[in-house]
Amino acid sequence: MSIAIMQPYFFPYIGYFQLLNAVDIYVIADDLHYIKNGFINKNIILMNNQEFKISLQLKGASQNKLINEIEVGANGAKLLETIRRSYKKAPHFEDAFPLIEKILLNKEENLAKFLGDALIRVAAYLEMDTKILYSSEIEKDNSLMMDERIIDICNRLNEKEYVNAVGGKNLYCKLKFAEATVDLKFINKEKIVYKQFNDDFIAKLSLIDVLMFNSVSNIKKMLVSYDLV
Repeated sequence: MSIAIMQPYFFPYIGYFQLLNAVDIYVIADDLHYIKNGFINKNIILMNNQEFKISLQLKGASQNKLINEIEVGANGAKLLETIRRSYKKAPHFEDAFPLIEKILLNKEENLAKFLGDALIRVAAYLEMDTKILYSSEIEKDNSLMMDERIIDICNRLNEKEYVNAVGGKNLYCKLKFAEATVDLKFINKEKIVYKQFNDDFIAKLSLIDVLMFNSVSNIKKMLVSYDLV
């Protein structure tokens, strides 16, 4: 059995969902501090063949607050219209737009639950069967930080394999995890390229872009385009 623990993000890129798909249990780290100018409530889509930043409006956002202590604002409908204009001519617009509409028009006010609901809906759309939990609902030692916090959660859930994005190689030591009887692995994502509106591919955009230009069957192939190292 394997586990991953990550902060929730706003329509994150395909690599985030590769991680979710790779494990048996995915823990949304909703009780960590909000990071200003990060991707918790922001992302990038394609507009007029160029990168365009979108932001989910928040109420009372502060780096002194936990993610689950912040409320969602009221610009969901405006974002939806921006996405509609940007992708209305995309080949899979008719399939993907209703999903995005349900996510953005969700009345949930808690940021962590709003992002968690989005994650669950996308996972269902892509036919994943990963169990999704919230970190705040797991009994643990909240005084621990970084790798010690992760190891504590793994042990409490009796999970012996922890999977992280490859960027975590600079943060976590395999030996330290092994000493706690947890096998630490990293997802090394293969290069993913697909046809957008023109031939100049723009990478690392929000999953919204992936959904608009690819069928579910093609996206499912992308989800397993990686090596565990």
